[in-house]
Order: sequence, then structure tokens, then C-alpha cells
Amino acid sequence: MEFRQEKAICRRRRKSLVGGTVNSRAKAMNSRGTLWEGDRRKFFQGSLVSGFASVSWCRFFVWAGSTQDAAKHPVLTDWPGETITDLATWEQHRWKIRRWWLEFLGLPENLPSASPKLEVLQEEDLGTVIRRLVRYDTEPDWPTEAYLLLPKATQTGERFPGIVVFHSTTTETILQPAGLGKDPSKAFGLILAQRGHVCICPRCYLWSDGPRSDYIKQVERFQSRHPGAKGMAKMLLDGLVAVNVLRNLPSVFPDRLGAVGHSLGAKEVLYLAAFDERIRVAVASEGGVGLHMSNWDAPWYLGPSIKEPGFSRDHHELLALTAPRAMLVIGGQSADGTATEPYIAAARRIYELYGQGQNLEFFNHREGHAVPPVALDRIVEWFARHLG
Repeated sequence: MEFRQEKAICRRRRKSLVGGTVNSRAKAMNSRGTLWEGDRRKFFQGSLVSGFASVSWCRFFVWAGSTQDAAKHPVLTDWPGETITDLATWEQHRWKIRRWWLEFLGLPENLPSASPKLEVLQEEDLGTVIRRLVRYDTEPDWPTEAYLLLPKATQTGERFPGIVVFHSTTTETILQPAGLGKDPSKAFGLILAQRGHVCICPRCYLWSDGPRSDYIKQVERFQSRHPGAKGMAKMLLDGLVAVNVLRNLPSVFPDRLGAVGHSLGAKEVLYLAAFDERIRVAVASEGGVGLHMSNWDAPWYLGPSIKEPGFSRDHHELLALTAPRAMLVIGGQSADGTATEPYIAAARRIYELYGQGQNLEFFNHREGHAVPPVALDRIVEWFARHLG
């Protein structure tokens, strides 16, 4: 539901998705999805076209072919075009990738690390879990609310791993992951707290003015403070603040932190895991990894520049930045599916350089833009295995 809602908003606001020049180049593709040799270089220099999900590319990872061949063809290259085959070469280039994306977002390399003061608004005893509504500032004069869900044993001094839980596109916002929403399958915060994790469920800034908040107004508010910054930059900054809050709780092991989210929340997880190495374990469900897979060009994410000819980056770079930490991508053949496979295959090469190829997994339940029981089981198992 929330995925369709965001797509509808984007259709009303954006003028055009694809330039004619890139479309004409796309015609060079043959029936297998592979580019004819003469046009391959030109196509990779253009924008990734929505609908051609079988092509994954960037300056570092290049793949051409059908999605069935995705795992066979990813190629890692460094700036001169030579294949990256060793960890030392990758470590040199990962900082360049990180710097590029932060500059694109409009953020400095040194991201904030201070923890804000918490105001407790409400507390409920759920038996094995304490549910606490808190308020704090994500930046000066910009408050937000979040639910903290703590295992009852925290009251006797026990410590637990911590998880940042992002809600999806819904007017319920933080009610959803806290177990107060209409869909119990997305109550990640409550479910994981019941299994021995301290969870913080922060409200996305798009709903700063309540359930009927104007997304564009919130983006403009942020950009008035940070000229040139992308809407996604605010989501990343708010995620960093949530991590700061979580790791400073006396009931949390500060070196055992994770993040999980569905749809919109999965997008936030992708960026937080890539740029905050304090996140040891992450799960991104149906966010649409590739820039062409969902509405990444919306102003509250990355904006229309990612659709311009010549934009030569994509999100397998963010998956690679997460290596060697544990990352599970879940698809339902909606926002993520077989088209995600080239991104996973390319990033796994980086994981393998660390000897940790098993730490990047992709699970496609093929049940649409939802969280069926089999997906929820995988989420719970992933955190139990990698975070304890």
C-alpha cells in the first residue's frame, strides 16, 4: 500500500523520467538483455533506464546480461578500469566512493556523533517489554518522537543489543513498528524487543507536522537550513541521531547495534548501514536497491538529478560500503526482486575480499510489497545469528 502511495505522489510531482537520448541507446539491447558491443560503452555512460532492470553498472562494477546470468558477470574495476582483486585496492577506493556519496547528499565527511537529551512522554508495561514514547531534537529546534522498546530485564541492569527500526510510508509512522499499528507483520520493534533487543523506532522527518504532513514542505524546511542537501541527507542524519540515542542507553551494548526497515524504512537502512560503521547488522526489506527500482528520484530522497544522462552511480556501491558487516536484503518481486540480483552479486565480490561472502544475503519471498511470515522469520533469524 505504502509503495503505491509513494509512486502516486511521485507521478504527480515529477515531469519526466527518461530522456530520449538514453531511450534511443537502450534500443541497442538484444533479446537477451545484453547490449550490442558497439553501444555498450555509450549506454553505461548514460542513465539507467527504468524498466531495464537487467543492467547494473557504475564506475566500479559493470554487468551486462539477463538477470538469470547476474551472478556470473559482475566485474569489479578500479578507476583506470583494472579489475579489483585485492583488499588493499578496494580500501583505497572505498573512501573515494564514500566521499562522493556524502558530497552528493550535501553532507560533510565528519557526521554528527552527539546524543540529544531525551524527554519521556509515556511509558507502558507490556509484560516482557517496556514501551516508552520519547521526544528529542534531531537538530536544533527540530524535535521528533520515537518509541523505545526495552526488554523488561533492562530494569534489573541487564544489557542487550540495540536495533534502529524504521517505519514504512504510513500515517501510523512510529505506531507501526511499536506494535500499535494495523499490520502486526511490520511491528519489528515490538517483535525484536520480545526476543531480547532494545529497539528505537524514530519518526521519519516527512511526518514532522503530523499524519497529514506535506513531504515537500519538510524537504524545503531542511534545505533552507542546509542549502544543496538532498532529502535523503535528512533521513541519514536522523538515523545517525537515533544510533547515538540507542548506544548511549545504559541497557544497550554500544558495539552490538543493528538496523531494520521495510519500504521507506529499507531505504533508510541502506544509507545508514553504508555510512555508519557502528551498525553491525542490517535488514532492508523491499526498499528497491537500484536507483531505477522505485521512486529514488523523489525530492524527499535523491531528487531528479539521478535521472540525468551521465549520472554514473548506483546503490551497489552502498552495499559494498557496508562490507564486511552483515546485510540482508529482502524482496517480494515488487520493489526488490530478480532485478536486485546484479547489485547483490557485484557487492558480494567486495564481501569476498574480506572473506565474508556469507554476510551479504538476498532473500526473495515473491509475495509482493509485504512482510509475509517467511520474511519475518528471516529477519528474526538474521539478527539472532549476527547480533545475538
